[in-house]
Amino acid sequence: MKLLRVGTAGAERPALLDADATLRDLSGLVDDIDGALLADAAALGRIRAAAEAGELPALDATGLRIGPPLGRIGKIVCIGLNYHDHARETGAEPPAEPVIFFKAADTVVGPYDTVLVPRGSVKTDWEVELAVVIGRTARYLESAEEGLAHVAGYAVAHDVSEREFQIERGGTWDKGKNCETFNPLGPWLVTADEVGDPQELSLRLWVNGELKQDGTTAEQIFPVGEVVRYVSRFMTLYPGDVINTGTPAGVALGAPEPKPFLRAGDVVELEIAGLGRQRQEFKDA
Repeated sequence: MKLLRVGTAGAERPALLDADATLRDLSGLVDDIDGALLADAAALGRIRAAAEAGELPALDATGLRIGPPLGRIGKIVCIGLNYHDHARETGAEPPAEPVIFFKAADTVVGPYDTVLVPRGSVKTDWEVELAVVIGRTARYLESAEEGLAHVAGYAVAHDVSEREFQIERGGTWDKGKNCETFNPLGPWLVTADEVGDPQELSLRLWVNGELKQDGTTAEQIFPVGEVVRYVSRFMTLYPGDVINTGTPAGVALGAPEPKPFLRAGDVVELEIAGLGRQRQEFKDA
């Protein structure tokens, strides 16, 4: 299923995109698309049955904002340097274990919302990423297979980053990752059964119409199931938590000088096969 949330920011309503690309209203069945829903197999079954029976009312998509596909996100765990080609382009050694940092849930915006270039920024960068949404509480998992079994679905994430803040200003990466609007998510949350093997997905990103990233999750150093297993050894993952699983080669940081960092007026578009497409215009904060 393709689950999403539509409406003005802070007042989104749950919806479903059916096989004919018709937007369907879920507000008569569920309050929201969130961790509580994803952990409720019976509720998900009712949605699936209603969709298959043609019982869900259609929504007029004209002028309707698409928000983030997940509400009440608990935490966003991010994996750094998780693609072989990205490590090579930045001159970094592939990590022996996953690199973990965090993004605050309030960085999340819709897939077509404006992204703000922070005040004083000279190195705002792009990163298309596969987002993993947890559907079952995960703690001390023993295998990658268990990790995959705890995934509810997947979405497109844009891990916008300010490289000077991240790398040159001391401390941790977090200060270059948590600026407002720095995590567009969506347009859909696609349930795991529809996605299949998460290591066979193509990812692409364009800046002002120029293709910058063209990769595949097959290049991940630590695949999705292993990432979930590994993270569960250090913290408990709850339904509605998100893991951003890293970006392939093609970011501004890895380009030759002068590096083409983002400025106000730039337009970034990104997509992952089967998970939808995003588009953001960048403006000054």
